[in-house]
Amino acid sequence: MAAERLFDWLDHRGAGVLLHPTSLPGDQGIGTMGQEAHRFLDFLQAAGFSYWQICPLGPTGYGDSPYQCFSAFAGNPYLIDLREVAERGYLDLSDLEPLRRLSTDRVDFGGLWETKWKLLEAAHQRFAAAGSPDWGEISYEAFRARESDWLESYALFMALKRHHGGRPWTEWPSEHRTFAAASRSAPLRESLEPACDAYRFYQYVFFGQWQALREEASVRGVEIIGDIPIFVAADSADVWAHPELFDLDPASGKPRNVAGVPPDYFSADGQLWGNPLYAWRRHAEENYKWWRARIGASFRLCDILRIDHFRGFDEYWEVPLPAENAREGKWRTGPGLKFFSSIKERYPDAKIIAEDLGILTPNVEELREKSGLPGMAVLQFAFGGKPDNLYLPHNLKANSVIYAGTHDNDTTRGWYESADERTKDHVRRYLRIDGRDVAWDFVRAAYGSVSRLAIVTLQDLLNLGSDCRLNTPGKAAGNWGWRYKQEQLDKLFGGTAVYLKQLADLCGRLPPAEKEEETK
Repeated sequence: MAAERLFDWLDHRGAGVLLHPTSLPGDQGIGTMGQEAHRFLDFLQAAGFSYWQICPLGPTGYGDSPYQCFSAFAGNPYLIDLREVAERGYLDLSDLEPLRRLSTDRVDFGGLWETKWKLLEAAHQRFAAAGSPDWGEISYEAFRARESDWLESYALFMALKRHHGGRPWTEWPSEHRTFAAASRSAPLRESLEPACDAYRFYQYVFFGQWQALREEASVRGVEIIGDIPIFVAADSADVWAHPELFDLDPASGKPRNVAGVPPDYFSADGQLWGNPLYAWRRHAEENYKWWRARIGASFRLCDILRIDHFRGFDEYWEVPLPAENAREGKWRTGPGLKFFSSIKERYPDAKIIAEDLGILTPNVEELREKSGLPGMAVLQFAFGGKPDNLYLPHNLKANSVIYAGTHDNDTTRGWYESADERTKDHVRRYLRIDGRDVAWDFVRAAYGSVSRLAIVTLQDLLNLGSDCRLNTPGKAAGNWGWRYKQEQLDKLFGGTAVYLKQLADLCGRLPPAEKEEETK
């Protein structure tokens, strides 16, 4: 008899769409949690999808990547729907005109920096003047109390960051370089309190709007799959508030070693991510208290969590500083199964997906099997090699999530058009297609696979090319900007949505409620 696995939640088939909220349409310079998000939920329901997968929701900084955030707990204020803020009386609708002048084709992060923060600050001033009325199901004070473990340090961190002209916290005066030190200064706290309250307010609005959106998703039978990067940004409230939990130089606060991956087939220099590494022994001594809090906060936003770089829990690549690349490093032992046992103890019904892409050792595979977490497979990685490729549909396992491509991949059409002829030939022969409609061929292949969960991107449903790629790893600028037009989604209602629902029915991926309805 096989050993019992810690988590064994993926027991039914389903399908979902990967779309980060920044890619939603609208006239606020970026996708928001407004009416366009609710319209997207309408499409998911109409097309028989059970899941909406997103990237991390945290506040982004330089580079605009949701995988390098100022907090692992906070939400991104850019995603706030200011139309609703105005309808509640904290702005005038005419105040939103600067946002309407921003591009609707791509996210204009520079324009947002110049316009949205001013509007958010104006909204906070009216909110505070009105006596901080309730927003949603929870009062402002109750929200502060519920999220105090991270909210207070985050608010002070952001206020100090603004006070110091946006510089990283390691360049601040020593008396400001930790949350503990900054908290001891009553004059500092008093002078920064208005700014701190503004950052708390932005979180209050974000969580209120997101909770309303999540409840709408639940009504439509859609679960939200969130995303947790294993590492956090060096310039973040998390490291600033808890330096003892990271491998830092005590004097400067800067990392002594950073995260990355070693040289491989894809990169001769490896990948130097630059994130600080965890002091895992300290985490273990505290029974992973910080991580448990992080997981809990994420489950207040999402139903399912994808944990990025699963291999790092078995062993991680440590690169000593200074370093120009990731060649000079060594493998270090991660927390292993004890970490996941602690999470299971605190959240026995947790639904977690392991991002286990890349070269896996037998130890990593054993950890995944013992944890019970479903792993990932990407169809774009399946072709051009041998029949034993783990991502080819005939090699997949039921307890897995199959993707045509992820946020880091090209669109399927773009990938195929740039592939070499050998890979294209493999795709055509394996899937028995002519290659003229490869994006939809991959959708059908994902649906028909043995993997219990199939995720496709909206770009593939729209049959878009490489110019609509969301992210290119290693590219310094120009990522995370893609947005669709509302009319593009509207065209998928009707015939396409009906076809997707029929495909879900054919492949056993209809939402559970609809399956029950069919059997009556």
